[in-house]
Formats: sequence, C-alpha cells, structure tokens
Amino acid sequence: MATTGLHMLSALGFPSGEMHKHSLGVASRRFSVSVSAFSFDQWRIPQRSAKSFWDYLEAARDFIRPEHSSPSPSRWFSPLESKARCDGSPLLLFLPGIDGNGLGLIRQHRKLGQMFDIWCLHIPPSNRSSFTDLVGMVEATVKSENQTSPGKPIYLVGESLGACIALAVAACNPDIDLVLILSNPATSFGNSSMQHLAPLVKVLPDQLDLAFPSVLSLIPGGPIKRMIAHWVRGLPESETAANIYQDLVATSTLTSILADTFRRETLLWKLKLLDAAALFANAHLHLVQAQTLILSSGNDQILPSRCEGKRLRKKLRKCEVRSFKDNGHCLFLEDGIDLVSIIKATSFYRRGSHQDYISDYIPPTISEFNKCYGVNRLLEVIMGPVFLSTTEDGKVVRGLGGIPSEGPVLLVGNHMLLASDKISLPGQFVHERNINLRPLVHPMMFTRLRDGLLPDVSVYDTLRMMGSVPISATHLHNLLSAKSHILLFPGGIREALHRKGEEYKLMWPEKAEFVRAAAKFGAKIVPFCGVGEDDFLRVVVDYNAQIKVPIVKEVLKGVTAEGPVVRGSVEGEEGNQDFHLPGVIPKWPGRYYYYFGKEIATGEEELKDREKAKQVYAEVKKEIERCIEFVKQRREEDPYRPLLPRLHYHLQHGLLTQVPTFPL
Repeated sequence: MATTGLHMLSALGFPSGEMHKHSLGVASRRFSVSVSAFSFDQWRIPQRSAKSFWDYLEAARDFIRPEHSSPSPSRWFSPLESKARCDGSPLLLFLPGIDGNGLGLIRQHRKLGQMFDIWCLHIPPSNRSSFTDLVGMVEATVKSENQTSPGKPIYLVGESLGACIALAVAACNPDIDLVLILSNPATSFGNSSMQHLAPLVKVLPDQLDLAFPSVLSLIPGGPIKRMIAHWVRGLPESETAANIYQDLVATSTLTSILADTFRRETLLWKLKLLDAAALFANAHLHLVQAQTLILSSGNDQILPSRCEGKRLRKKLRKCEVRSFKDNGHCLFLEDGIDLVSIIKATSFYRRGSHQDYISDYIPPTISEFNKCYGVNRLLEVIMGPVFLSTTEDGKVVRGLGGIPSEGPVLLVGNHMLLASDKISLPGQFVHERNINLRPLVHPMMFTRLRDGLLPDVSVYDTLRMMGSVPISATHLHNLLSAKSHILLFPGGIREALHRKGEEYKLMWPEKAEFVRAAAKFGAKIVPFCGVGEDDFLRVVVDYNAQIKVPIVKEVLKGVTAEGPVVRGSVEGEEGNQDFHLPGVIPKWPGRYYYYFGKEIATGEEELKDREKAKQVYAEVKKEIERCIEFVKQRREEDPYRPLLPRLHYHLQHGLLTQVPTFPL
C-alpha cells in the first residue's frame, strides 16, 4: 500500500508532495470535526536496524515544538521510508495514549513495516480537540481508506486513550472490516487513581508543576526498571556503572519531555479527555463487532489493566486477551515486547476479509523460532527424540533425510497420548531440513464457542506461530494446492486421549478422504509412527471410568461443548471426540522415537476409483503399524533409552550433541 497516503490526501482534496493545512468539515453520522493533514515526508522518522528506548526519547524531543499562539492540529505521519513500505499490505493506524506524540510503536516500526502500511496519529500538547473530534478524524480516515481498498482490513492499534478511540470508531462503523489491537485500554479510567488527580493538580503550587511528570518517569518498564536489572545481571562494576549512568540520563531526559508534554493546563485537559473517552467507549462496547486483541500489563501503575482485559473479554463479542504480568503501562516501548510476534502467534494477521492460513501465514523468523524452540528445549532433553526416515531405495537412515524436499507431502501418523508428538516434530523439521511443517490440529486451539474449563487459546500460541492450521477439508485442500508439508493425525482427539490398554492403536474413520485429497494434487503420502508414550506416562483413570460418575459425565459434556465440533457425523468410537483429561501417573522417563516409512505415491487412479483409494488408505495404516512394531522391538537394543545414560552422554559431549540410538 505504498500509495495509500497519496490516496488519502487526494480523497481529502490535498495535492501530494507538499505540506498543507486545511480545515475540512467531515460529515459523519455521529461526529462533525475539523481535520488537518500534512505530507508524510515532513514527519518521516529515519530508519535504523533496531530501535531502543533512547530512540524514543530523541524522537519525542524532536516532536515537542515551541508552543504557538494557536493550538497545533492533530495529524497523521508515516514512520517508514517509501521504499520500506510493503505493497498490498493492510493499513495500520496507530492511536497514541495520553502522551499523544504517536511514537509509541517506534521500537516496532521496522518489523511492522514488513507486514503493514503504518500511519501514526500525532496529537500535539497544545491541541485541545475533544474526544468526539479525535474519533471523527480517525473515522474519516477509516472510511476513506475503506472506500479506496474495500477488500482489506484496517488495523487500529491503540494504547490507553487510543484504545478508547479505536473502540469508539469500531462501535460507530460495524460494517467496516476493522481489527483492533488494544494495549492497556483506558476504559478502566473510572477505576483508577488518576480520576482523582484533577482536583489535586488544580491546587498545586506552580513550583510543583513537574511533580506529576517526575512520577510518570518512574513507571516500571522505563529507565528505572533497567537500572535495577543492571545490578541483577552481575556485570563488571565499570560496565554496570556506565549503564546506570546512561539510564539516569535517560530518566532526566524523559522527565524533561514529560514536563513539556504535561504542563498543568495540558494535564487537566488530558484527564478530562480520558474521562470522556472511558465513558463513551464503555457505553458502546455492545456495538463493537470488530475482531479484537487486548494486551494487558500486570504491572501497570497508571491503570488497573490486569483486570480490565478480563472484563472486556466478557463484553466484546470477538475478543482475545494476552497478559504480560511483569510489564508496565507503556507496553510497546519495553524490552522483549515484539508486536509482530504477538500478531503472528495469535493468528491476527490477514490481508483480506477472511483468514487465509496459506497466503496470510508468515513463517517464524530465526529469533522467533529460537524462542519457540527454546521453550521446549528442556522437554527435548528429557524426551531425547530419535528421528528415523526411509530413503527412496528403502534404506532406513538417522534423521529426516528420507523426507521428500518438494511438496505437496502429506505426513500421516498415529497420535501419542496427550498429543505430545506436536512438541518435537515442527521444530525438528525446521532445524534439520528448513521445512515449515503445517500441522492440522483441532479447531479448539484457535477458537472457543464459550468460556469454561478448557484452557485459554493463548496456551497454543507457540503451535500457531509454528504453522498449525485448524483441521478441515478446505484447509487440507488449500495446503496441498500450495505444495506444503502437512502433518495429519487421522485418529484426532480420540487417539490422543485414548483409554487404558489402547497405546499405539489406530482409531481412524472408515472414509479414505485424505487419500483422495492427496491424489487430486499428486501428493506423496509418508506414513510415520510415534513411539515412547508408554515410557513416560501410564493411564490409570480413563474416559470410560470418568463417565461412570454422573457429575463428571455432565462436566465433560459441558467442556466438549465449549469447543467446535469435529467429526460430528462420524459414528462409533472414531467419532467420539469428547474432551477430557485422562488420569495419568508418570514413569521414569524413557525415550521418544519417530520413524517415517517409505513414501506412497498418489495420482488420478486413486482420485477416480474409490476402491483404489481405500486400498491406499489400508496400505498407509498397515505401514504405520509396521513402523510401530519395528520401533517397539528395536528400542530394546537402545542403550540410551533410559534418561540417565543420555544425561551422562550430554555431560560428556554437550547438550546440543545428538545422542546415539540402536544400530540401523
């Protein structure tokens, strides 16, 4: 959307390339507002590889200009160079908090610019626009851009005050495709101590005018938090002293900037603005139809954001919440916060009116992969997974060398207990073969029909980041057409939550639909097995025992109803996809094994002849059962199957060294 800014200026009647001031009456069904627009070039921020808190301070200082006799108007600016903008990407409008400078995403600009065309709203300290004026300005831009690009969503990213503006715009425009990402919304202003600040500010002597900015500069997540962190890190004294001195300078600079931003009159106006914003947004929450993501800080010293996210989750129809318990109010400026990664992990990125899990999927970067993989690193050491594959000539080799490089490839296997196979497989394919595996998973990892006892969908963020897709015939078709490497477990929940004595038993539906789908695209089917669950856990209380207790049976029915239905038309045990948690007891850890058998080619014959498709279906099952028996027998010869010999080997050769297994 490199020319989107020109479209907006043209739509508003401004020629491009020069700075212009103009007052435009915007007709809105609820608002009438005066809007000012400036050329993006005048407000462009020079781009560097990575931004720090210092960059924010420098840019904020430049944005605070000497006060003029007349108030400065609000305006949009683009933080990206024209060449850095991504053509065809959706528009992202950043709506600032009470600081108003529009620089709250400065540490996120570089990565966001690879996915969005970014505009930021700047509200100068001298500006006295009412809340309805600000909403009207954003609404006018949203309507103009929606008319220019009707098939694309518009992202509204707002923090505190800006979050209220975003909610108001969404409430007034339910027919426009908006995606809201709200950081610590000021809808909680009525429950904060800030609402009592205005009377105090009015009676403070002029000499204490800097008191409030000084308090704000101590917000956790700013320089003070980093100064404390320097002591904890245990660096040499000289380096620690240098870092603390730098942060003291940053604190002083921040205090100066806040003093210029929040003079007495400005602060009183901002408090009045927050009050109006909270009242309006809360009164119109029931009208918001937009897909919404709430980011709540657990250590917000300005607003009670920890509880506000949970409250809004119940009020908004399409809302998810992500919590950051150790972070402060200015979430996007803090170390370790990556908005792009959050958007990807929550599946909130789309370029069109509907989520496309193929074209909208952006594989994890190296740093994102390392972060996801690092979470499971300890489990990897404990599990000690062994990966075996079969080459075209039938030779069994260590590793994934036998997996076809070119897609489409359909990897079909058995589910182990509690779906523990999803821990190792996606990461290993990226690590060893640089292949982004696309697992087809239960839709309950993406959505809920209602709140209840099921874990929040946030626990599956890592799986979504690594490429998981909700299972459906349409998604399987689209992944095959995109020549992907697809991971499929036909046994589903029934196999992952199996009963006592059902280890390694395949529980598949009768229809051979995935074979015919693969045949349509000439995909290679690679049967594989996972073995090792019986070395870690033993089921002692299964589903059959649980449903004998009437109360528990009713609870399980309610839990199952919280998630989307899968295989509702399939009869028998294969269609029994009830959610429950088997009662298990741990064993002394053994080892996991994954064995990929010889690939099975498909073509038009399987597509046209259902009997031939059934034969291939049976062949896939038989090959998986053969792989299971092969591993169960050969693992008895593995001297490193118990945990202690593997740990000893790691101590001698390092944690990243591959531990040997049985001879091939």
